[in-house]
Amino acid sequence: MSDTSTSISAFAAYSKMRQTPESPFSSKPAKKRHSSAALSSKKKPRKRSASVGDLTPNEKGKKTQKMSRLLKEKSMKTATGVSKKSSSNSKSTVKRLSNGIDKSSSKSATPNNRRSVAGKSKAAFQLAVAESEVSPKLRNKTLRSSGDKTELKAVVKKVTSPLNSAPKKKASKKSPGNVAKSKPESDSEKAMSDVDESELQDKEETPSGSIDDGKKLFEWLISPLQLDAFYKTSWELAPLYIKRNTSSYYKHLISTPLIDSILRNYYMQFTKNVDVTSYTDGKRETHNPVGRALPSVVWDYYANGCSVRLLNPQTFIPKLHVLNATLQEYFGCFVGANAYLTPPNTQGFAPHYDDIEAFILQVEGKKRWRLYKPRSDDEYLPRLSSDDFDQSEIGEPIMDIVLETGDLLYFPRGTIHQGETIDDTHSLHVTLSVYQRNSWGDFFDKLVPVTLEKAIASDVEFREGLPLDYLQHVGLAHADTDTIDRTKFIRRTQYLLSKLVQYIDVDRAADEMAKKHIHDFLPPVLTEEEKACSIYEDGERMTKGGIVVNRIEVEPDTKIRLARAYCIRLLREEDGLKVYYSTENSKEYRELDPQFLEVSQEHAPAIEEIIRQYPNYIKVEDLPLDEEDSKIQVVRDLWERGILVTDQPLPIVE
Repeated sequence: MSDTSTSISAFAAYSKMRQTPESPFSSKPAKKRHSSAALSSKKKPRKRSASVGDLTPNEKGKKTQKMSRLLKEKSMKTATGVSKKSSSNSKSTVKRLSNGIDKSSSKSATPNNRRSVAGKSKAAFQLAVAESEVSPKLRNKTLRSSGDKTELKAVVKKVTSPLNSAPKKKASKKSPGNVAKSKPESDSEKAMSDVDESELQDKEETPSGSIDDGKKLFEWLISPLQLDAFYKTSWELAPLYIKRNTSSYYKHLISTPLIDSILRNYYMQFTKNVDVTSYTDGKRETHNPVGRALPSVVWDYYANGCSVRLLNPQTFIPKLHVLNATLQEYFGCFVGANAYLTPPNTQGFAPHYDDIEAFILQVEGKKRWRLYKPRSDDEYLPRLSSDDFDQSEIGEPIMDIVLETGDLLYFPRGTIHQGETIDDTHSLHVTLSVYQRNSWGDFFDKLVPVTLEKAIASDVEFREGLPLDYLQHVGLAHADTDTIDRTKFIRRTQYLLSKLVQYIDVDRAADEMAKKHIHDFLPPVLTEEEKACSIYEDGERMTKGGIVVNRIEVEPDTKIRLARAYCIRLLREEDGLKVYYSTENSKEYRELDPQFLEVSQEHAPAIEEIIRQYPNYIKVEDLPLDEEDSKIQVVRDLWERGILVTDQPLPIVE
């Protein structure tokens, strides 16, 4: 069977398992932060703790919920498919630039245990080709620098599908609406499209966590390359090019007709949602008018050679929302997206580098990409994007390829790049962005202030006054002097800095990082099964005649768990404990203020236990609180904000 004969792609099946709406128009209006209307209703049949669910004014005069009802969301319990190897004519080619890492290492390569990239900027990129079948037409070159000399070397390596080398998995149960497919063991594995959906739904699956779901989706994204190989040779190290003969691999994410529909049915604005750009004769221009981006205006610019960029299209396209919201659980930080539509034989952007790890998914047409090394060590893994470069500033490309439909291109932040359409063909691609401001430097940016705060509070040496005349010995005017007083001051500074290590608080720093990520996150996407066990589908309903039915109650034996691994974070701040959560975020990036709830010290152990138990369910009665009413109230409050899901719909109160 050829690749083009598959009726449902791996990602289509993946989206269907999550019951993603097929309509592109599912964006909800943004909710106001801490809406008092949603919190003021009282339900007499239930007793509520006086310390929970109340509104207390904060110092700015706004209303803040005190552990009031939190929303929930359940993890997407499915495996994603990997593109099938349907015939001997179907080949995947992987080109990657390597920095010469020893590939015989027995350690699993992940961002956590991969070797440090320190010093890699001095090693030239090496171009390696690894493919299932090597085409004689491919020219595979490795760039290696040795002093001032550069030699070219061809490197060819066989790559097998992750399906063939993965260890066998134990059979797992599947519940309706949460379908998972074990990886086939033979070379003739079947794609998700060949599996009867009714057969899949008849099986039950042991609940999996959202991090595992994100990992499976990422494996699909970079298939046939295995994760270990990706982290050893590419992640934050060098570009990667995956050539597929499966043009439909990413086609379900977005299309040109879908873009037209979005422009017609949403109030899309220039600059906020849409950019119109061009790059001609070395000059980059943005042509955004003011106001709404109506399709006729946008397509007139396009017909005149301008590129169209959709900013954060996951706001309007459900399948991109599913993709990004699932991947953010794997990476532990926000995964963004932009879509780029470029007319034939044009270029929309000047050469530049970005501050994100970029994954280019080619959806329609084709585009020529040229990638260049960072110009200096200072530009490897930058924290900020660059200005536009002139061609004379960037040297010769280290990779020059044509990305066609179904292909993937990855390059680390700091990689200078430019893309242009060729051969009278348009291009539509999606750029996934990840790991923006998620480096060790960013962690220390949070760590140093909290560490210093703790040291000042705990150690009198940090509170002692500075020498009376220290300004006479340090500063720009005294930088070249060498006096005894200056030396004493420098040594005293170094001594106090060495003492700071005693007061390092990595937990507070991690919480501050997580707080930022939760503010950035997309709201989770629920499956139909999850919705039925959540505030979104379960609970009270209004019927004719003003009669409220389906009144539900949380019981001591109710089983609950977090909707997603990273959907909440418990923090201790100056004014008390707070739970920050992402379930009420807007799909528009940072449209709302951070969502949080105040928590009493008494109830904090229950929240901590719920976080630690994920992805397992825990009974309400097993929460570490003394009073049963308090256990039920905490769970009810979290459930009502979508932070928790139950293992089955809640019982109805007669």
